[in-house]
Amino acid sequence: MSQKPSLPKGMRDFGPMQMARRNYIINSIKSVFEKFGFMPLETPAMENLSTLTGKYGDEGDQLLFKVLNSGDFLSKTSANDFENGSKSMLPKISEKGLKYDLTVPFARYVVMNQHDITFPFKRFQIQPVWRADRPQKGRYREFYQCDADVVGTDSLICEAEIILMINEVFDHLGFEDYTIKINHRGILSGIAEVIGAQGKESDLFVAIDKLDKIGLDKVCDELIERGIPADAVEKLKPILTISGSVQVVINNLSGLLGNTEAGKKGINDLSEIFSHVKSLGLENSNTAVDVTLARGLSYYTGAIFEVKINNVSIGSVSGGGRYDDLTGVFGLSGTSGVGFSFGIDRLYDCLEELNLFKENTQTFSQVLIVHFDEDSMNYGLSVLSELRSNGIKSEIYPDQTKLKKQFSYADKKNIPYTITIGSEEIKSGKLALKDLHSGNQESLSVDEIISKLKGA
Repeated sequence: MSQKPSLPKGMRDFGPMQMARRNYIINSIKSVFEKFGFMPLETPAMENLSTLTGKYGDEGDQLLFKVLNSGDFLSKTSANDFENGSKSMLPKISEKGLKYDLTVPFARYVVMNQHDITFPFKRFQIQPVWRADRPQKGRYREFYQCDADVVGTDSLICEAEIILMINEVFDHLGFEDYTIKINHRGILSGIAEVIGAQGKESDLFVAIDKLDKIGLDKVCDELIERGIPADAVEKLKPILTISGSVQVVINNLSGLLGNTEAGKKGINDLSEIFSHVKSLGLENSNTAVDVTLARGLSYYTGAIFEVKINNVSIGSVSGGGRYDDLTGVFGLSGTSGVGFSFGIDRLYDCLEELNLFKENTQTFSQVLIVHFDEDSMNYGLSVLSELRSNGIKSEIYPDQTKLKKQFSYADKKNIPYTITIGSEEIKSGKLALKDLHSGNQESLSVDEIISKLKGA
């Protein structure tokens, strides 16, 4: 009995149409990264488990896909190991794991190659990562990450360039209504100090970050539940409701947090970033200072970014921030950097929801050669060769069959043009070029067809 084919849970195939759209997104991002001087990097699918474990917290360690040692992987184990459970067993049967993200392998690469790298080191990486998570809608066990980082500099020009790159990528993809939310770790620490919640920062930040989802009243309730005094929560309320233009928010924060060292640093950094953005020629940067943004605070130490496309059902599509010590865990301390990533799957969903995919992103061949018989098919092969040598994506229907079937093939594959060849066309050298969208047809020489299709 034949086996019914299936995929492992949480894995996906991408058909030709999806791949064309994904490649359109990836190529748009890649061209902007390269334009800004970022260099491509790839790291292997597998890393040593010693590289990966302990970097993502206990939950992350649980979600690592472990790879069994090749050969007789049980030969080094004993009955005792079985009895002692997986913690005792694992080191003896698995030394490697699939990578969980792109950041830890990047840090490992930087440390291993520190003497060959030119710092500041600007790299981008677009690769799949794997997590043994419970699959559900929008959450997969294999998915792509798309990261860009600069390490080896404290310069805030890097943050300004991130704002420029996000604007340029979104401009290219056709998004018009989006917000790049920015905050700073120093501003959050300054808030904690001003309201008298030092030592309770993590409770404070976790609750503040939910403001968008649950509203101010529920955030305040949660803060009190987490043991933050009621008077501190009262002092916090007016800070969380600050809004307005970037300059208005910065001015308000200066008045409230200017006497705290951390707050002052955060405000000065943001002012400098926006000054660089202006010097780099971007007037409308789609940015907003959001004092409630508190993502990734276990490792971000400076500016924090999160990007939301407005009027879509999807959450954030990009995020990042500055970190002081990416490589310290591998023995190279004091390497400051800043990075951010685009969510390719989320961008795909937003483009689909807003109907922004261009038709030409789904076109594989520009023209199909259609023929009546063996002679016209053989003549078509020489025409095909000329088209391809001029860089035109083209194909010939490979079988001799009815014209209707050949035209149906072009239609299903979204091929915009056909060239029909019969005995008359072979005699005259004038071939029938048909535009399948408009229905217009004209008789042209091969050279005329090439110049028309190159201009199409």
